[in-house]
Amino acid sequence: MTVRPRLMLLAAALCASTAWGQSNSREPHIGYIYPAGGQRGATFEIWVGGQFLQGVTDAYVSGKGVHASIIQHYRPLKNIDKEQRDALQRKMKEVRDKRLAEASEKGKGPAGPRNRFVRRRASKPSTNKADTANLPNHPLLRDIDDMSLRELEHLRHELLNIKKRQQNAQIAETVVVKVTIDPGAALGDRELRLLTRAGLTNPMCFQVGAMPETRELESNDPKAYSQRPPDPPVDLPVLLNGQIKPGDVDRFRFRAKAGQRLVIEAYARRLVPYLADAVPGWFQATLALYDAAGNEVAFEDDYRFDPDPVLFYKIPSDGVFELEIRDAIYRGREDFVYRIAVGEQPFITQAFPLGARTGSKAVASVEGWNLARDQVTLRTQPGGDRIRETALRQDKWLSNPVTYAVERLPECDEAEPDDTTQKAQRVDLPRVVNGRIDKPGDVDVFRFDGRGGDEVVAEVLARRLGSPLDSLLQLTDASGRVLAWNDDQEDKASGLLTHHADSYCRFRLPADGTYYVRLADSQRHGGKTYAYRLRIGPPRPDFELRMTPSSISVPAGRAAAICVYAFRKDGFNGDIDVVLKDAPSGFKLSGGQIPSGRDRVRMTLAAPWRGSDEPIVLNLEGRARVGGTTISRPVVPAEDMMQAFLYRHLVPSQELMVVVRGQGRRGPPVELAGSGPIRVPQGGATQVRIRAPKHPMLRNVQLELNDPPDGMSLQDVKVVPEGLAFALKADEKATKVGLSDNLIVEVFTEMPGGQRGGKGAKQKRRVSLGVIPAIPFEVVQR
Repeated sequence: MTVRPRLMLLAAALCASTAWGQSNSREPHIGYIYPAGGQRGATFEIWVGGQFLQGVTDAYVSGKGVHASIIQHYRPLKNIDKEQRDALQRKMKEVRDKRLAEASEKGKGPAGPRNRFVRRRASKPSTNKADTANLPNHPLLRDIDDMSLRELEHLRHELLNIKKRQQNAQIAETVVVKVTIDPGAALGDRELRLLTRAGLTNPMCFQVGAMPETRELESNDPKAYSQRPPDPPVDLPVLLNGQIKPGDVDRFRFRAKAGQRLVIEAYARRLVPYLADAVPGWFQATLALYDAAGNEVAFEDDYRFDPDPVLFYKIPSDGVFELEIRDAIYRGREDFVYRIAVGEQPFITQAFPLGARTGSKAVASVEGWNLARDQVTLRTQPGGDRIRETALRQDKWLSNPVTYAVERLPECDEAEPDDTTQKAQRVDLPRVVNGRIDKPGDVDVFRFDGRGGDEVVAEVLARRLGSPLDSLLQLTDASGRVLAWNDDQEDKASGLLTHHADSYCRFRLPADGTYYVRLADSQRHGGKTYAYRLRIGPPRPDFELRMTPSSISVPAGRAAAICVYAFRKDGFNGDIDVVLKDAPSGFKLSGGQIPSGRDRVRMTLAAPWRGSDEPIVLNLEGRARVGGTTISRPVVPAEDMMQAFLYRHLVPSQELMVVVRGQGRRGPPVELAGSGPIRVPQGGATQVRIRAPKHPMLRNVQLELNDPPDGMSLQDVKVVPEGLAFALKADEKATKVGLSDNLIVEVFTEMPGGQRGGKGAKQKRRVSLGVIPAIPFEVVQR
C-alpha cells in the first residue's frame, strides 16, 4: 500500500473531517445572490457570487415550495483580452443585425419600441465556431443569440467595461442556479446554500414575493438618455431587481394613477447584512422619486434606524414617475444587490402595545399605509422565543413584520400625565409597563416601594422591537438623587443592531422607601411610534444561546467543531448544558457544557456512520438550573460576520443545516480515555490519553490545539498501546485556577507535495486530517 492511501485510512479511523468555518481556510463562501428572490409561480435563473465554489453540485433553499438546481459554475473573469474583445464585438454585431432585420421584416423599423426590448427565442446560434470559442466565459453570454437590442446594450456596458472594475476575490466566482417557486409557496425570507466538494456554504437571504418582477438593464441612468430614449414605463405593482456598480445610479420609470398611496420599500442591507471590507459595512441605499417634469418629489436614505429606505407617496395626478436608487457615497460592486417593492402593498408604521403576557389573548393596534385592518394578533403561547414577529396578511399581500415581546410577568399600560415625580404612576413589582414617549420632550415617571438590600432591574425593550426610541433611564430616590442611570446597553444577541439604544439598570436599594424610574428619549424626540416596554422588578436570571457556523458538511462517522455563545441575563452565572434535541440517530455532541462564568465554548458534533441524501436540519437546546427550576432555551444558529474591517456580529440564521457525506468505515470510536474533565495544575502539566484504533501510521501524525484558551499548550505526543498520549500544560501566568473549557485538538500529517526542494527532493505539505472530539478540562491549584 502506498503512503497516501495508508494516510487516508488513518484519517478515516482517527478523527473528524474539517468542518466549514473551522480549520479549512478554503471553505466555500457566498457573498451575494442576484436577483435575491422571485415571484411565486415563476421559474428563473439567479447568479450566486462567492469564492471556492468549484465542484458545486447542489443548491438548497430553506422551507417548502422553492426548488433549486445547479446549471453552471464560472471561474473569475479578471479581464478580456483583445482577441476575446474582438470576438465579442463581432458576435454582438451579428446578433444586432439579426434583430434589426427581424424588426424590418415586421414593418416596425429600427426605431420602434418593441425591437429594443423583446427577445427572439427561436434564434439559431452562430455557426462561426472560431468566434464562439474565443468568447469570454461569462454567464451573461449564455443566451446571447436570443438577446434583444436593449439587452445587447446591457451586455456591452457590463463586459466591455470589466477591466475598469476592481476585482474582489471573495465574490469573483459565479454559479448560475435555476429556481422554481411553487404558486402556493409561503411569502417571506428564505435561506439559500450551495454544496460543493469542499462543503456547504454559508446561507444568504432569498425572498419569495407576490409581485411581478423585473431586472435592470444597464445603462439606466440619466446620462444614457442622451444616447437613446428612456426605457418604457412599467405597470404597478412591480418588484425591481438590480445591482449598483461603482458610481452607478439606476433609474426605473413606472405609470401611476391619481390617489394611489404608494409604498416604495428597498431591500439592500436585509439581503447582505454586513460587508467586511466596506464602510459603514453595508450597501447604504438612497431612494429619490421624480415626476414627469424631472422634479424630485420625495427622497429617503433610511427608515428610522434601519439603513434600508422606505418611501411613502400619494400620487397627485396620473402620469409617469421615475425612481432612482444609488449608494449614498457612490460606492458599488456586484454584492450591492437591491430589491425594491413598488405598489399599494400594506405597510405597518406603528404598533401598540409591543408585546403581551405569556398565554394571554392579545392584539396590537396598528397604523400605516394601505391597511385593511387596524389590529394584528399576537401569538403568546408558552415555549416560544421571548421576541417574536407577526404580520398583516391582506389578500395576496403580506405586510412588513411587527416585532413584539412575550413575558411571564404581569403587565399594565402607562397612563398620562406621569411626567414628574408628583404625577408619577404607581406600579407594583414585578411589572411590565407598555407605554409611549408620545411627544418630543416627554418624560414618563413610575413610582414603586422598595426594601433596603433588594436588587431591582429596570430594562427597556424598544429599539429591539422596531421602535425609534433611543431610551434614557434613571433610578432615583425620594429626594431626587440619581442612584443609577443608563443610556445604551449592548445586547450581543441582537446581531443586526449596530446602535444598541435600549437602556438597562440593575441596582441594590440602599434602604426601605419610595423610588422612581424616569424614562425619556435621549434625543428628546417623541411621537406615536416611540413605543416601549419597561420591565421593573427583581432580577430574572436567564440566558440566550447562539452557535456558529450554521452550515456544516461532515463525512459520515466523523465530527465537526462548533462554537456556542452564551449571553447571560440579570446576573445568571451558572452552568449551561447543551444537548441535541430530537436529532436523528447517530449524531453526538461532545463537550456540551458551558461552565459557570464562561460565555463561549467550542464543542464537537459527530455524524452518523451512514451518509444522507439530503441536508438534515438539527436543533440544539441549552438547559440550566435557575432558582431550583430547570429552564431551557433554544440554541439559535448564526453566522459570525465582520463589519467594516473591525466589528463582529452574530447574525441569526433560520436553521442549522448539516450535510453528512459518504459512508463511514465502522470501527472503534476515537475517545478520551477516562471520564470527566482533565484536571491540569496551574503551572504544571497532565498526561492525556486518547483511545484510537491501532495503526502503524500513528507515529506520523502531529497534534495541535485549535484556537485554545490563553496559556494552554500541548506537548510530547507519543504512541501508547491504547492509542496516543500527550501532555497538556497550563502556563502559570496566563491561566487562572478554576478555568473550565473544552480543547479542540486538530490532527495533521505530512504528504508528498508536487514541487521539489533544493536538491531535487519533493517538498512535503502539511495536511489537516480533522479534529478529535472535544476534550473538557479544568485548571486546578498545583
